[in-house]
Amino acid sequence: MMKYRSSIREKPWFLGLVIVGLIGSALFIASLIGISDNPFLCPLTGVKTRVDSYLPTSIQLQAVLHYATSHIVPQQSIGEIRITFNVLKSLARPCNFLVFGLGHDSLMWASFNPGGTTLFLEEDPKWVQTVLKNAPELRAHTVHYRTQLKEADALLSSYRSEPSCLPSKAYLRGNDRCKLALQNLPDEVYDKEWDLIMIDAPRGYFAEAPGRMAAIFSATVMARNRKGSGVTHVFLHDVDRKVEKMFAEEFLCRKFLVKGVGRLWHFEIPPATNVSQGARFC
Repeated sequence: MMKYRSSIREKPWFLGLVIVGLIGSALFIASLIGISDNPFLCPLTGVKTRVDSYLPTSIQLQAVLHYATSHIVPQQSIGEIRITFNVLKSLARPCNFLVFGLGHDSLMWASFNPGGTTLFLEEDPKWVQTVLKNAPELRAHTVHYRTQLKEADALLSSYRSEPSCLPSKAYLRGNDRCKLALQNLPDEVYDKEWDLIMIDAPRGYFAEAPGRMAAIFSATVMARNRKGSGVTHVFLHDVDRKVEKMFAEEFLCRKFLVKGVGRLWHFEIPPATNVSQGARFC
C-alpha cells in the first residue's frame, strides 16, 4: 500500500509541503464544524459550531510535524489523495473511516478526520508495532487473510456456488463458508457503519500475497448492509493491476464509479435496500 516496507520511495520535498498544506486545510475545516454525538456520524442535524473553542487535535499536530520534517511521504499522488480529502471536506462532519493498510500516509488520513473514527486494518503484526511505536495515537488491528493472489481467478469464478457469498445472503462476521468474507475482524469493524472505506492493502504483487480480493468483497458487503442514510464512499488504489480492476468490476460495480484519478477509483455504494437484488452484485 502506501507503505510498503520494501519499496519506500523518497519523493520531492515539495510533495511533503503539499501534504502539510492539505492537513492545514483540514485544521481550518475542522475549526468550522462541531463534533456530533450521533453514533452514526456525518449527521444532518444536531451539530454545534464551535469555532472559537476549536483546538487542533494532537494527531493533526503530529501529522504536520511528521510531513514537514520527513522525506518519506505517502505513495498516493496528490491528485489521488485529494479525492478522499475532498469527500471528507464535503461531508463536513467527523466520519467513520476504515482503511485497509497501515503506513506512511496513516497520520495524514487520521488528521483529515478530526473527531471521527479512523481505523486501520493491517496484515503484518510486526509492521503494526513499528508504526504505532512512532504514532501511538493511531488505531490499528491486525487482519488474517485466507486468500492468496494466485487464487484470484478461481475465487471469482466459483464464489457464486457458495450461497453465503451471494448478494442476497452475504455477511461477514463468522462467515467461514465464504472465503472472500473477512469473518474474524474485531467487533468494532462489524458494529460501525463506515462512511468511507479505503482499500490500499493487503499486498497484491506476488503469487503468495493475500491480494485484495477479500478486502474488496468485504467492503462491498459493509456498504450494501448500511442502515443509515446516504452512500458509502469506497476508494480502491492500484486499479492498474488486473486483480484490483477485475474484482472492482465484479463487486463495487462500474455504475457506482464516480471518479478516477491516476491509480485510484472512487465508488459511491448505496445500501442494498436502495438497489435491485439479483444473482450478481453488479
